[in-house]
Amino acid sequence: MLFGKLLPREGNFFEMFNQHADKIVEAARAFSQLVAHYNDPHLREQYNRDVDNAERAADRVTHEVNRLIHKTFITPIDRDQIHKLINTMDDVADLIQDSAETMALYDVHHMTDEITRLTDLSVKCCDRVKEAVYMIGKLADPATAEAALKTCEEIDKLESDADRVMRAAMSKLFREEPDVREVIKLKAIYELLETITDKCEDVANVIEGIILEHS
Repeated sequence: MLFGKLLPREGNFFEMFNQHADKIVEAARAFSQLVAHYNDPHLREQYNRDVDNAERAADRVTHEVNRLIHKTFITPIDRDQIHKLINTMDDVADLIQDSAETMALYDVHHMTDEITRLTDLSVKCCDRVKEAVYMIGKLADPATAEAALKTCEEIDKLESDADRVMRAAMSKLFREEPDVREVIKLKAIYELLETITDKCEDVANVIEGIILEHS
């Protein structure tokens, strides 16, 4: 069955996926700015608010999608796929917010090179997620489906890069950091940041399944 024949009778799920992806990128970029300006308390607070605002907006989109699943007679893709996609995307936004909150709660005083590198990889993953999500509604075009699969492969590679950075960061942390409290703080932050890329890979896996089933 061609993907183009599965257009919804009501509700625009593709547009809501796009809106959510926009908020993921917005949260990721705000978090990146938080890390870059961490030594400035005023800017740090501002970017924390920006992360929170983007995450709340993403939550609203998720709620609306889950509501419409039960009201829409014919959905563009399988209901379970819609549910899994939007909720996995929402996990990405939640993890970005969790990372920002953890830094504040743990009273982290400075950023490490490893936090900066993991943040950069997280932002790149979120950018690729947005690219892939934007292509879901156009998968009837074989070239678009192929491009979406390639973007998903890029997300997988970025996740592998983040995994390597985290392993190296952990090794350095346990070898060189004498303060046990700092070890605990930084270990938690490294793991959260790497989990953002893990969850982006989960989104990519859902999208790959949609492509293979409907293109």
